[in-house]
Amino acid sequence: MKKLALVCSGLLCTSLAHASALYFYEIGTEDTALAGAGQAARAQDASTIASNPAGMTRLPDHMFTGGLQALGGNIDYQLDHDRLQSPGNVLDVMPNGNAFYSQKVTDNLYAGIGMYGNFGLGIDYGDWAGDGLIKKSSMMALTISPSLAYKLSDKVSIGASVNANYGFFSLTRNVDGDDKTQKDHDWAASYRLGLLMQLTDQTRAGITWNSKTDYDFDIDGKARLPQGNFELPLTAQVRAPQQIMLSLVHDINKQWSVMGDLGWQDWSEFGAPQITVEGQQVNNNSRLKDTWHTALGVQYRPTEQWRLNGGVAFDSTPYHDQGDISLAMPTGDEWRFATGAQYQVTPASNIGFAMEYLHMQSSKVSSPEVFSGHIDNPYFWFASVNYSYQF
Repeated sequence: MKKLALVCSGLLCTSLAHASALYFYEIGTEDTALAGAGQAARAQDASTIASNPAGMTRLPDHMFTGGLQALGGNIDYQLDHDRLQSPGNVLDVMPNGNAFYSQKVTDNLYAGIGMYGNFGLGIDYGDWAGDGLIKKSSMMALTISPSLAYKLSDKVSIGASVNANYGFFSLTRNVDGDDKTQKDHDWAASYRLGLLMQLTDQTRAGITWNSKTDYDFDIDGKARLPQGNFELPLTAQVRAPQQIMLSLVHDINKQWSVMGDLGWQDWSEFGAPQITVEGQQVNNNSRLKDTWHTALGVQYRPTEQWRLNGGVAFDSTPYHDQGDISLAMPTGDEWRFATGAQYQVTPASNIGFAMEYLHMQSSKVSSPEVFSGHIDNPYFWFASVNYSYQF
């Protein structure tokens, strides 16, 4: 997650990484239970590498955190033309996993590495009117994130990550009655910078900047259908925008903590990918605008063994007009509702679980007219478990 990170797969683009628009924050750790709230300032386990590497300076000398996750939901695409068969729900259940390790090198220097599925999705349109354009598609990505953090003082730390992102993309379509599959892969680099500040004994703030990520999958998007010649924007780079995240965490007392986020993502830089019909773009106008994210979360510790989490988050749509979204990128305003718990099994280890529901704004595809349609009340669900061990 999110949160993201972008998956471009014909009619659907989505991701599993951080969040807003097509970006998800959920990576199978405690962030899922809090809807991402406080992600850049919490630093409670080694997964801080993915949200703010400066947070490693708050961790024990050696710490491992790992998690498993499943994603599902309903993305029901219905064509406006009754004479054409609609694909219906195109979303498949998708697994995800991650592992993080951090350690203290000197009194002020910390190092770590993260390996996580930062985005990915499997979709299946089945037999529908546009199966010559796309029938099945899958995107899987793995990020390896070596990171460093340095404690400038007892109250201020900085951190940085250099991310090596490996992406794999496949597209299956109906060609003359047979399923034909194209595959490609690519490496892309991205960067993350973080700052963590202890404002008071009870309050800390974190801020992170993530660079954009560019994938280039060489897959032929041209297709000849009875309705005409079409070209999906699959040969274009798959990109995730730069983003900035500001987080606050305040410990009210030993039992209660509250936290929040304010984030921005530079979606307007990319315009909107368009389907080409008979060699002409349907619409050359940019449809995208920058997006904003906000989240609120709470942690309650009824005993020394339990930590209960809950959160809610909102991400604005990247579209100027929700009635005219890109066929290649359906999304909208997003609301997240999450809960979960952590249990301290031993003084050195804890386990946790989380559930999250994401409701996305309904939208309408206006062009190209032959494949115009609507997506009503789409949603995602996330379920995750995690484990941390310090030594």
